[in-house]
Amino acid sequence: MATSTESTQHFEVPKKRKKKLPTEVSIFLVLIGIALLFEVLGWAIRGDSFLMNPRRLLIMILQVSIIGIIAIGVTQVIITGGIDLSSGSVLALTAMVTASFAQQSDYLRAVYPALTDLPWFIPLVVGLLVGALAGLVNGALIAFAVIPPFIATLGMMVSARGMARAYTDGQPVSMLSDQFTWIGSGANPVIIFLAVAVFFHIALKYTRYGKYTYAIGANPQAARVSGINVRRHLVLVYTIAGLLAGLAGVVAAARAGTGQAGMGLMYELDAIAAAVIGGTSLAGGVGRIAGTVIGAMILGVMLSGFTFLGVDAYYQDIVKGAIIVAAVVIDQYRQRKRNKTV
Repeated sequence: MATSTESTQHFEVPKKRKKKLPTEVSIFLVLIGIALLFEVLGWAIRGDSFLMNPRRLLIMILQVSIIGIIAIGVTQVIITGGIDLSSGSVLALTAMVTASFAQQSDYLRAVYPALTDLPWFIPLVVGLLVGALAGLVNGALIAFAVIPPFIATLGMMVSARGMARAYTDGQPVSMLSDQFTWIGSGANPVIIFLAVAVFFHIALKYTRYGKYTYAIGANPQAARVSGINVRRHLVLVYTIAGLLAGLAGVVAAARAGTGQAGMGLMYELDAIAAAVIGGTSLAGGVGRIAGTVIGAMILGVMLSGFTFLGVDAYYQDIVKGAIIVAAVVIDQYRQRKRNKTV
């Protein structure tokens, strides 16, 4: 007769997996931690509050909004496994062209004297078209000429900046109408940023556009085999990224009341940083708009905090670069960990 120990079957009790916080929640906690750190340093170094200054917070959010609009487009590009280095230059070109269609009739040096005092929506549409055209060129070069995204968008970055300078021989475009500058007044840039974020959050999460975008980033060959027109979709994604860079240029020109060729300098790197800090993987296939919004807020808090503490701009760039590298290292770690579990 078998003993009880022999007849008893031993089963391994599955270990309970620890519930991990969503990536966005973790990033938001980092944002809170950075803000509180600057609050403590503010009292310790300057004897003043960092968070209890409404004017400072408003300026910070306004700065974030323009980069955030660009970052939403850049996030979608990175999800497909690409990159967009041209967004800052496209912003400058768009700001120059848009401003030239928004000038007042009493300005003697208007770029187009016959096209002054136009309704506000005409410069807006012109700016969006300029940005979309730049994105369309990027997408066509990448999808049909099979040029690497880095090279194609790098070429557009240089070309668009040159076109912005050549448009008026380097002269700023000023004396914009009140109708147009209203777009960039008050909290309007923030409202536009949040509206764009909500729209593309829904588009990526609940529509076919989002499914195709993630599928291409995860495995382009599998996406092609499953019936997705990869080339056409890539053109669409880069066109949308250019459109959003154009929208950012419109908002920047309206907020500043002028168009200048030097606008948007290095904004493309800030946008990429916001996306990567927000959890978007440079390998493609992973990323969310909510994370990018929080990533942009982290950059804004850091910039405002360092300025508040009187840290030199050069050191701010050093810290920003270190944070970008750290975000990429963390992304690589997550990717290796994800591959091991598959």
